[in-house]
Amino acid sequence: MLSRRDFNRRLAAAGLTGIAGLASTGCEQRVAVPVNPTGAAGTPAAGSARGVTIGMIAKSQSNPVFLAARKGAETRAAELTSKLGVPIRINWQTPNDEDPQKQAEFIEQLVGGGIDAITIACSDASKVTRAIDDAISKGVQVMCFDSDAPDSKRLCYVGTDDTDAGRLVMRNVAELLGDKPGVIAILAGNQTATNLQKRVRGAQEELGNHANLKLKDVYYHKETPQDSFAAIESVQKANPEINGWAMIGGWPLMTERALPWQPGDVVCVSMDTLIPQLKHLRMGDVQVLLGQQYFYFGGQCVDLLVAKVQEGHDPVKAVDFAPLDKVTKDNVDEYEKNWAKWS
Repeated sequence: MLSRRDFNRRLAAAGLTGIAGLASTGCEQRVAVPVNPTGAAGTPAAGSARGVTIGMIAKSQSNPVFLAARKGAETRAAELTSKLGVPIRINWQTPNDEDPQKQAEFIEQLVGGGIDAITIACSDASKVTRAIDDAISKGVQVMCFDSDAPDSKRLCYVGTDDTDAGRLVMRNVAELLGDKPGVIAILAGNQTATNLQKRVRGAQEELGNHANLKLKDVYYHKETPQDSFAAIESVQKANPEINGWAMIGGWPLMTERALPWQPGDVVCVSMDTLIPQLKHLRMGDVQVLLGQQYFYFGGQCVDLLVAKVQEGHDPVKAVDFAPLDKVTKDNVDEYEKNWAKWS
């Protein structure tokens, strides 16, 4: 049995007050939000030497964004297992496609199975908030990543400042168009996702700062490459006057097919920087990609939940926003090297 003193020494040696992450071209190094050194809230779990098992519930198995977050979580769990001398495990429970009801069921199943903690990217916060609160009432620590449930009793949130991300997408569209008149379409994914709602709002707010741009519409769709590509293809065909796309998610860029315009005819800025999306940047049908810190999200979730479960340490911040990586043709080759670690 590992003594409390020995565990504290190993916790400090493992660096749970700071995780190095994602050193990428043009992006600051990410450092974890420090945990509260006083450990004022919570108490150590009984038998802490048995380690920690964390349930990880993402939006879908089919979205590589969440597979990168899973990789970050598993990598950090392996590091802490080695450094602390106790097992840190990730129990991946994610629906094949977006299904908030299934996410709520996974929370209940994990709690019933004796899980220590859960991190979840919420497809629809309204449908998982009760399950989150029930889990917490039963002593399970729950936090959110990527897409929050702000009205729940969750411990904290790690992800992107979504309102600012939407603004940044639209700002880059405006910069690329310059003084040229623009008819802009926003590609928006799942209409019920809290994070995407905020990005749409941010994009619309930024659009109001550019008198030469007008919004055609916001287009929602099922978050698969095929459905999103079909939406773009249909909209662009019906509205050939659209000369700017603000994609608050990079779903259609996961296909091998070129977007339905000739390079240079339409300005396109998109969130996400997965390898297939980098190929579209090289093809020229998208000019700017803004990458979230997927790998960092997963690692940070592990750090915060292990510190909370093992030592009762609360995060100093309830919300941790990670900056976005801006990737263009100028730095795409260097940026792509990161995926050797992240995937």
